[in-house]
Amino acid sequence: MTKKIIFRLFLVAGCFLGGPWGGLKEVLAQHEHHQAEATGMSPLTERDFYRIETVKMPETIIPEVGGLAQLDDGSMAFVTRRGELWLVHNPNGESPYFSLFASGLHEPLGLLYKDGAFFVAQRAELTRITDVDGDGRADRFETLSNWPLSGNYCEYNHGPVLANDGNFYVNMNLGDNGMGGNAEPFYGEMGSHAKWRGWVMQVAPDGTMKPFAAGLRSPAGLGTNAQGELFYTENQGGWVGTGYIAHVEEGDFFGHPSSLKSAGEPESNIHLTIDDIPRDNPLFHQAVKQIKGMKMPSVRIPHGIMGISTAGFVADKQGFLGDFFKDQLFVGDEGHANIVRVSLEQVNGAYQGVVFPFRKDFASGILRMEWGTDGSLFVGMSDRGWSSTGTERYGLQRLVWTGKVPFEMQSVSARSDGFEIQFTLPVDSASATDPANYQLSSFDYYYHQTYGSDVADLKESRIAGILLSADRKTVRLVLDEMREGYLYEINCDGIRQQGSGAPLLHAFGFYSLNAVPAGQVIAKDTPRLIWIPEPKVEAETPVPAISAKPATKQAVQADAAAEPRKLAKRTTQMPEWWSKGPDKTITIGTLPGLQFSVKEFDVKPGSKVKLVFNNNDDMQHNLLIVQGGATEEVGQLALKLGLTGSKLQYVPKSDKVLFHTNLLQPRSNETIYFEAPSKPGKYEYVCTYPGHFQIMKGVINVKN
Repeated sequence: MTKKIIFRLFLVAGCFLGGPWGGLKEVLAQHEHHQAEATGMSPLTERDFYRIETVKMPETIIPEVGGLAQLDDGSMAFVTRRGELWLVHNPNGESPYFSLFASGLHEPLGLLYKDGAFFVAQRAELTRITDVDGDGRADRFETLSNWPLSGNYCEYNHGPVLANDGNFYVNMNLGDNGMGGNAEPFYGEMGSHAKWRGWVMQVAPDGTMKPFAAGLRSPAGLGTNAQGELFYTENQGGWVGTGYIAHVEEGDFFGHPSSLKSAGEPESNIHLTIDDIPRDNPLFHQAVKQIKGMKMPSVRIPHGIMGISTAGFVADKQGFLGDFFKDQLFVGDEGHANIVRVSLEQVNGAYQGVVFPFRKDFASGILRMEWGTDGSLFVGMSDRGWSSTGTERYGLQRLVWTGKVPFEMQSVSARSDGFEIQFTLPVDSASATDPANYQLSSFDYYYHQTYGSDVADLKESRIAGILLSADRKTVRLVLDEMREGYLYEINCDGIRQQGSGAPLLHAFGFYSLNAVPAGQVIAKDTPRLIWIPEPKVEAETPVPAISAKPATKQAVQADAAAEPRKLAKRTTQMPEWWSKGPDKTITIGTLPGLQFSVKEFDVKPGSKVKLVFNNNDDMQHNLLIVQGGATEEVGQLALKLGLTGSKLQYVPKSDKVLFHTNLLQPRSNETIYFEAPSKPGKYEYVCTYPGHFQIMKGVINVKN
């Protein structure tokens, strides 16, 4: 006990006297965590394996990082959305220092360094930037290629990326369709208002530009896999039920019809029109079969569960984050400020695979990532205009592997009759061979103009057999059915590590079964195979009907008069007994950055309230009125709804939820009626759409 007190006093003195450890709260938390680990008091967490460190920099620098690039001398460069290009010298050390290389760029969202020059995709051009006189400052800006603009706010350009073929590639974001003259009902909330919007463009070293692939919506990430092949990441919205990462090849079409406005251009390699787009809300995999040349994403990333705003990604070609994850992709998310992990395989010559959670709790929304010379992963962040769950508006951090091996699902591979799961460490055989420790289900999303999609055609899978390998690191699950074109949730929550009995660090992942591989079905007499017979379905015993004497009209009227009138949690019509109308009408809208337009309002106890919620944002929102102090609890419950969340409007069953709207599409509204609580106090309202509840909230003061 004495040693603990001395240690705490030492830390307090160090913190308040300018010691090197930072804030007292953070230091004590780290001490308690290491102490708990040493005594086995708590399970290991993400930070035990992958540590996040903030790169220290002068307060005068605003690192809204739009791109990162490593230089030959080990320095790191980054561009900011404010148009600056900074060099970070000694980036891996305790005291990095910074020098401004260039400024005046137009919102660059990517950075490439090659042969002593920087390449930046600005709003209107791909620019080559060099330091001719060697003074450490840019003095030559050359336009390599340019493209038309309409001036729309959302006409971002992501890249450039250099692929195996020696060409540059740039993603052209669609514009905001907005309202008024730009409104285009068929295309949805995003549209093409200038040539080649919604396309991947190829730029040759001599500046010659040509269209490469189409059907993009908000393609915030562009990069290559470990083999140097081109991939891009997409964000949920109209025609995109959920975000994804996709392998890009020349002539591919990924589904958003707005890009087809340029399909009639002489240079176009896409020969579709909007007449080829189905209007009957097919499942996404069905639409791919209907539209000639449309391509399935390699791995779909379930919206709200794995993230909400897919951004930049990197391939770990060197195994910097552990040899067990070598060649896998690490994908950043702007909205959830987290990184997910993608393991790919090729089936019938096309990429598909699985996505897992990996590391959360970054300071801000992740846009770009780049490897440092020491194997750490630099993470550049910004949330301006988009907002995120991170506590900061921007930042530059490093992710460092501690050297410990996490107990994880390393990869999942499809088989002709099921899936094979590889683990990073041996599993406990008793838990691994118990079918109750696995939950698998398959589902899809709709292909339609509506923003996003509910989970569609959800079906649980039955496990017919389990085969554990001799080294206890691989489990093969035999299923009674393989649904091609669907996503599979694979949950192994009951699996434990051999020896320690520790649970998986992340117990679930989502596999995109674009194609079922050919191969022999596993034989029932395979050694070590545990065959699970199909459960018998017992016939239900009919319950005899009990006749009841109908109630008289007088009895019904008496019961109605005696029973107090209570409104449902979602009442969208004014109650008929509100003869004088509502006592108060409140109108709440939305503001950029995940904000309600009204932060606080007052009502009297028991008063009749009409609340009009206008979602004038470009994403979905709801509004829940909850008990005071219950925002975090209700928000977490909404997250735990998982695949059923969208169907349930992200409204969890909880006594803490008093009233609510439905989940509203962009630029729509709903009116609800409720009676304010009779007990005075502070109540709260919150949007529980995944990733929003930490930020998007307000206060209701119930008082006389």
